[in-house]
Amino acid sequence: MKTNFDGMTMSRRQFLSTTTTVAAALMVAPRHVLGGARFVAPSERVHIALIGAGGQGRTNAQALFREADARIVAVCDPNDRSDYEPYYYKGWAGRSPVKAEIEKHYGAQVPGFRCAEYEDFRRMFEREKGIDAVLCATPDHLHALVSVTAMRLGKHVYCEKPLTHNVWEARLVARVARETGVATQMGNHGHSGDGIRTTVEWIRDGAIGAVREVEAWSDAGHWALGKGRPPGTHPVPTGLNWDLWLGPREARPYHPVYVPFNWRGYWAFGTGAIGDMAIHNLDPAVWALDLSAPLTVEASGAGIDAEATCPGAIYRYQFGARGALPPVKVTWHDGGLRPARPDALDDDDMMGGGTNGILFHGDRGIMMCAGWGGAPRIIPDEKMDAYRRPAKSIPRSNGHHRDWLDACKGGPPASSHFEYGARLTELMLLGNVALRTGKKIRWDSVAMKAANAPEADALLKESYRPGWEPA
Repeated sequence: MKTNFDGMTMSRRQFLSTTTTVAAALMVAPRHVLGGARFVAPSERVHIALIGAGGQGRTNAQALFREADARIVAVCDPNDRSDYEPYYYKGWAGRSPVKAEIEKHYGAQVPGFRCAEYEDFRRMFEREKGIDAVLCATPDHLHALVSVTAMRLGKHVYCEKPLTHNVWEARLVARVARETGVATQMGNHGHSGDGIRTTVEWIRDGAIGAVREVEAWSDAGHWALGKGRPPGTHPVPTGLNWDLWLGPREARPYHPVYVPFNWRGYWAFGTGAIGDMAIHNLDPAVWALDLSAPLTVEASGAGIDAEATCPGAIYRYQFGARGALPPVKVTWHDGGLRPARPDALDDDDMMGGGTNGILFHGDRGIMMCAGWGGAPRIIPDEKMDAYRRPAKSIPRSNGHHRDWLDACKGGPPASSHFEYGARLTELMLLGNVALRTGKKIRWDSVAMKAANAPEADALLKESYRPGWEPA
């Protein structure tokens, strides 16, 4: 595949080879000497490119509007506009509506401000030399490609969750983040809240004793239009570059169920409810219990299909001892499936946050939290009242986007940097490997292999259209 940048034709391999060489050259000098790429002085604005201007991209742009030292200077999306009114984002989003919001916001400060717009992020990188950082809010299947390309160009990266679409990509993104040293943050915003920090502190303090079981859930799911690929042939809407939207995925007919929202329900583009919501709701367990490589993973659900994600499933992970921490069983429920209600919880008391939540079962009690890293509560209430809280030991966040911007300027790493984000993402995606193979997989983390399921290899690292593989 050849791509033309302003009259210059190059292959993607040549493009990445060139950018890798540039990034390597930039690594020779330390950040405080460099200036330019990868360096943003504390007193300066961070110039950001927004890649992916759908509902979540628009939400991220609005969050950045609140940061005085952030300025979005370019927006990129192969889709010009879509109506999000039927979905929880509401309103219109896409390249043109979000560009208009950006220009309206910054135009109030800088008369005549204009935001550059692109369909193809590769063309944007070739033309826009003043970009310091990238915020990626594309569908899941493009996260790794955008993030790796940006990092190799020396750009700081904030990428929405899940960080990647498969396990191989998670490890690649983590490695490139280490190699390039740019500031990174995954978009699981609950990770920056006080609630998750309090949960981690209490678990580590022994508030409920040794934790031997964790259960978490979300009612999310039901995005797919039945089983298989959506039927019928439909004209591609004006303003949508369907080939660019597909990116690394093989060519397939356009269908309106994919764009703008329900791509989440198809394996080619999304990762199901576990990728969408377990990233939030199991985050406290991964952090507090230092979870990384499970021994085994198994999953079951109704309507398992090669094309469409499962409308509701249960995933079971078994972790061995981790230092002084005992083995622990972790179970994820989605699509309306939930764990049993604890006997210690009153019948009329809401479990967790209702549609989202997590339960920690310890030797001396149960801790319950709402979704997105909500505040902990020990049940029954008498144990909560009797618990003597420990001093705060984990640094508090100034905000999920704020911490990333500070890291861009040489501050401490944001707490959901790509090393952590990749570990969290890999665990969730392993659940889908177990679900789709139909096996209880025995995980060899070092070799990145399901020891008893060679058919898992095609899911751990997917195939890519020529010229679109992250590298």
